[in-house]
Order: sequence, then structure tokens, then C-alpha cells
Amino acid sequence: MISIHNEPQPTDLGDVRVANRAVVLRHVRLHAPCSRADIAARTGLNKATVSSLVTELIDMRLVRETGLTENRVGRPATMLVLDGEPYAALGLQIGPDELVAVAVDLGGNRLLTWRRAFAATTVPPTETLRALAALARRAVGRVTAQGRTVLGLTVGVPGLVDPSGAVPLATALGWRDVPVAAELRAILRDPEFTVGVDSVANLAALAEQRHGAYAGSTDLVHLTGGLTVGAGIIAAGRLLRGGRGFAGGIGHLSLDPAGPTCTCGARGCLTALVGLPAVVRRLLPDVEADGPVIDYLPELTRIVALARQDDPGVCSGLAETGRHLGRGVAVLVDLLNPETVVLGDHFATLAPWLLPAARSELAARAHAPGAGGCRLEASTLDTAAALGGATAALATVEAGRLPAR
Repeated sequence: MISIHNEPQPTDLGDVRVANRAVVLRHVRLHAPCSRADIAARTGLNKATVSSLVTELIDMRLVRETGLTENRVGRPATMLVLDGEPYAALGLQIGPDELVAVAVDLGGNRLLTWRRAFAATTVPPTETLRALAALARRAVGRVTAQGRTVLGLTVGVPGLVDPSGAVPLATALGWRDVPVAAELRAILRDPEFTVGVDSVANLAALAEQRHGAYAGSTDLVHLTGGLTVGAGIIAAGRLLRGGRGFAGGIGHLSLDPAGPTCTCGARGCLTALVGLPAVVRRLLPDVEADGPVIDYLPELTRIVALARQDDPGVCSGLAETGRHLGRGVAVLVDLLNPETVVLGDHFATLAPWLLPAARSELAARAHAPGAGGCRLEASTLDTAAALGGATAALATVEAGRLPAR
């Protein structure tokens, strides 16, 4: 998959027109409304090239003219903005207790956000993928009924994802060696749009860098919560994937060899200390009296209510969780020196009570003075991984490849 966050630049190598088209699209997205002359001046492309590219983009309804402006030196100029109304991209997310679908237009505006309760941990992977495909078909039907063409679909999975879109391991779901992309394409009967798969951590990081409170950050980490913990890493403006696409697996870093057993079999992993099941067990010791928890939302809601009432046991447990979290973030900060670490999912929900202890622990444990300037903040995005999946599905167009007519 192509990262949409690689800065496109004019080039004399390869497909020059595609590269330059990407430059123009990015400039319009970031600086609209802008004129053809503005684009030429800011990108270094000559005016004739810009004019030709803009004409092509208008013809494809990726860019549109929005009138004249006279608030400038010289003659009034025709201003440009992104159009993209005929197009949509989809992002899907598999969670332990729900499936999520998000659709966005070329400008990143949400067209729909759907959630469906679904206990993926209790059924075989194929059943989950069938349910996911049914949700995808509904979303495709909704946006195509609006006259839009689907450019692509990207699925977020809470686990390791290889470049082929297969999932060799997703402990949160109990999956091993599941060819998600291939099976989903088959269930959808080889759709005309692309089908991609990535980790929820990577996709959430893409969403943060494009849409979040720290959009545009070149060095950012999104820490996902839920049944497991993962890190999506933006380094020097690019998504850091590693040699086989498995970077960011901090959830199974052992912080306490004598700690609780993790689902991976090791002891004291970050997931076993701050993952949602660990937090619920720590704060609500009676929670499994009637059997295993399948839907964690009611328990999370209960924890928030007790914390707001200053329940001493819950507040103490949240502070302990925050300290464990701060230790894990300190490892990330020492390795990567990000500008910001953003906490998602249940970490964001519990942030008012987790952040004070986590920030204190980070300041005490990070090697660099002042934690290397890193901010530890809560995400402001809803369904970040699904939003990131939809954003990733726009990558081909944003890289300068024209959609099929």
C-alpha cells in the first residue's frame, strides 16, 4: 500500500506527469482556495504545466473552479478547490466486539460512519469476513446511490498484516494465517475497486496525521487500545512499516517479567498491563463472576461513571494503569523521539484519569531531558482506524493516478 503522507515533489524521473499531478492535488488540498499562479509559484512547476494538469483534474472532477478573487495584486484570479464529489473511499475496522465502516470523499469529509455489534472473537475468521463484506456492500450501495464511484476499500485488523494483506497473527481475535485480503476480494466477487488490509495501529496513525489534532506532524505515534495494544508510527512524515510490515508491536514488550500472563503466552507485556481486559479486571474485580466479558463497552462506561464519582478503588487503579502506560510510552520516546504520542480507543476514553500518572512516569523514565519534547495526548478522533482505512484508500488518486472513468 502507498502511504498518502509521502511528500510528492516535481521530478524529471519516472512518470513525470503522475508525480506532478500529485504535487498539484496536494497543494490544492492543503492551500485551497488557490489559483493556478499560486500553484506554480509555490511548487516550482511552470505555468503551462500547471494549467494543463488543472484542466485534466477539472475534467476528472477532482478539482473545481470556485470563482474569482480580487484580493490580490494584478488581475482577478480563478480560484481552485478540491472537488471529488463523484468519488468515495471506504475504511472498515474489525474490533473484538464490533465492525465499523467509514466512507469519505476526496477532501476527507465523512459520508457515513456505521457501527455493527459483532463478537469476532467467538466465531471463525471466515464468518467475520462474511459479516464485514455484508457491511461493505451496504456502504458501497449507499455511496453509489449518491452517484459516487468507490475508489478503494481498506480494512484495519488488530494484528500483524503482511504486504499481501494476510494476517499471520492477531492474538486479540485468535487468528493465525488468515488471508484477509484474498478472502474478502473473493466474497465481494473481485470488485472493481482495490481492497487493502493494514493494522488498526497503522491506519489510526494515518488518520491522526491527516485529520487529528496534530495533523501534519512529521513524527507521531498513535497508541491503540482495546484487547491488545499497538503503535502506529509516522517517522519523518512516512508510515514506518519495517522489513515485513510488522513494526509497532509494542503491545508484547515485556515490562514486568513477574507480571500477569499475556494472551501471547509471555508475562508482563504492555497489553497484559494496560489492555482493556486488564484494566477492567483491575478496576472491576467482580466483572467475570457471571462468565467471560464479550462486550466491554458497558464495563468501560461503568468505570467512567465510578471515576467521575471519585471512587477510591477505581481512581487508584486508573493511576496504576497510567504508570504502566507511561513506562511503555517512555520506551517509544527513547527509540523514536516522536513529537507527539496520541492515545486512542479506551486510553482516550479514560485519558482524564490516565494522563497525569502516565505523563509523570514518562518524564521520569525517558532518557532525553523533558522526554525529548514529546507531548502525550488523547486522540480526538472517533473510529480512527476506519477513518484511516478510508484515507489510505485514496492513496492512488492522491499519488497522481487518475481514477478510471
